Amino acid sequence: MSYYDIDAILTDAEKIPCTFQLDVPDLGYLDNAPTQPLKAGTKVNLPLWLAEMLAIANTGDPEGRSFVTFDLPSALGNDVIQALKADPRAVPLRDQSPHFYGLATHMMDLVSEDKLPEVVRNTFVTRAAEVALHARKLGGVGSRGRTAAEEGSNLGFGGAGEEFLRGLDEWERKLFRKAHDGAKSGKEWMENIRKH
Repeated sequence: MSYYDIDAILTDAEKIPCTFQLDVPDLGYLDNAPTQPLKAGTKVNLPLWLAEMLAIANTGDPEGRSFVTFDLPSALGNDVIQALKADPRAVPLRDQSPHFYGLATHMMDLVSEDKLPEVVRNTFVTRAAEVALHARKLGGVGSRGRTAAEEGSNLGFGGAGEEFLRGLDEWERKLFRKAHDGAKSGKEWMENIRKH
């Protein structure tokens, strides 16, 4: 990712639940107590970039504690993971986080969660096949050269197709656009070949 990648910036801005391990003076406003220090044990939702910096920062504490510890965000919580294990296609990822895969890959680097990488990989593989299928149908090319209308594609204006597109996270939307453009370009190329 590039420094100016808007998706990376928005992923880093996702809030994650953190617990402060030390008292921090002059940060009470994070817990609605502006004149007080932020007490150890206080739970606060912080942007991912800040939580990561506070977790790895050297506090100089003799016990080696960091400023914060963090948990997985609700987008990667146990309920969502169990639903993804059951059927990845049934979970609207955009409702969990617009940058679900970016958040998941970033969190995999920060926490040691054994099942998370396998679930995220399986989710992406399963949903990518579904995204490609819908993009091809919308692109006007179905199986055996039939058009999407002839195959009864549900992707058009309204209906299940619109609901499907609404549930895609940003990586999946990019994949959909590329697959759609590829199917459309391939169809146009084949039509030009037939004309000449």
